[in-house]
Amino acid sequence: MEEQERENQTHVTEFILLGFRNLKNLQILLFLGFLVIYIATMAGNILLVVVVVTNYHLHTPMYFFLGNLSCLEICYSSTLLPILLSTLLMDGKIISFSGCFLQLFFFGYCLGAECYLLSVMSYDRYLAICKPLRYATIMSMRQCIQLAAVSWTNGFIGISIIMVAMLQLTYCGPNEIDHYFCDSVPLKKLSCSDTDVVEQVNLILLFIYTMPPFLLTLTSYIYIIRAILRIPSTAGRQKAFSTCSSHLIVVSTYYGSLMTVYLLPPSSSMNKVVSLLYTILPPLVNPLIYSLRNKDVKGALRKLKNRIVIFKIFQNVLVNFANVKGK
Repeated sequence: MEEQERENQTHVTEFILLGFRNLKNLQILLFLGFLVIYIATMAGNILLVVVVVTNYHLHTPMYFFLGNLSCLEICYSSTLLPILLSTLLMDGKIISFSGCFLQLFFFGYCLGAECYLLSVMSYDRYLAICKPLRYATIMSMRQCIQLAAVSWTNGFIGISIIMVAMLQLTYCGPNEIDHYFCDSVPLKKLSCSDTDVVEQVNLILLFIYTMPPFLLTLTSYIYIIRAILRIPSTAGRQKAFSTCSSHLIVVSTYYGSLMTVYLLPPSSSMNKVVSLLYTILPPLVNPLIYSLRNKDVKGALRKLKNRIVIFKIFQNVLVNFANVKGK
């Protein structure tokens, strides 16, 4: 009987993302603001990847993980921001059922992978500061690739389990999602079937994908701070702390906003605002934090800029030579 009733129900074939429809007077302003953020995010992360790949001096474990993080941020931003811009431009965005779940998949994939990648980066800083003599042996390139692969794989496994659970639900009622992307929380509210099992699965996976990496990160920084405080000279302490301060800022912002949204969920309107702190803000500020506070990256950026200038001069010389020869 239950199966017959489900078959008789009208299944939802598309969803409507409301975005920030309640801020109609600010739609154009928000669109321009998020467009600038998207362009800046993509430019900053792509530039950081190019700098890390092209500069031989940055072929170290720390910058290898930083390049992975930038690739992840590019995927993250491209999953969320173009659709957010569409909702602002069209006062709501119609998205197909499969398109909505595809966005949920990539969003969850990036979220899970980033949690573990940030913890791997903190472990790398722990080894560099607390185990400097064994650092090169432990953190070999093979080990770096394995740790990065584990981070990317964990994100895939976690979201795959959630997707299987979410797709077991029946969606037959309202199809308006009061959010700017297809998140699991608003999607569950639209389901007309029992969501208890799905909520339990989400809660377990949320714990698995946030607490272990968070505790690993926290433990790493406890040992790092203890090691830094034991350094006798002030200059030595400042140099040691500068190598991990950027990552500490990124981690604090990311986990703080993530836990605010999922562990202490506020009202739906506040949920959207707080969600911006871990979906839009980190991909934008991470390249700035790592480049502005890092002498190696700033030096590599200057070299890249000089190469581009030299290339332009060389190109102009070739063009002028071709014009003269043509005459």
